[in-house]
Amino acid sequence: MLYTLLCYNSEDMVFSWSQEEDDAVMERLHQVHGKLHSQGKLGPSLRLMATTTAATLRKSDPPVVVDGPFAETKEQLLGFYVVDVENLDEALAIAKDLGQANPGGSYEIRPVRLFLPGSLPQSAQESAAEAATEDA
Repeated sequence: MLYTLLCYNSEDMVFSWSQEEDDAVMERLHQVHGKLHSQGKLGPSLRLMATTTAATLRKSDPPVVVDGPFAETKEQLLGFYVVDVENLDEALAIAKDLGQANPGGSYEIRPVRLFLPGSLPQSAQESAAEAATEDA
């Protein structure tokens, strides 16, 4: 069964990490990612850009687009994983492993009802690779 692990944390804290702190967290997460990948359980995962780069479409008549995330909260959605596991207990165990590697925040674990896999256009793949290089 597919589950999504939604990663929440304080954006102010995460984006204030030094490059060395961020690299250390990413290395710890990479170890968990490698284990999940070798077990065939890791699907798509993303690290989102800052909420200051976001826009929200409010479904009204007429629709309204506003800058930033939908709601002001202490923690923001900073990324997600899709994992293919047997049950909720296994998804929770993965979230605990990720939580040990990544300080603070929380993981929301939710079953996936519909998954439409696809590949990104080449230009989007290049943009994602460029953003990852800038983060490094």
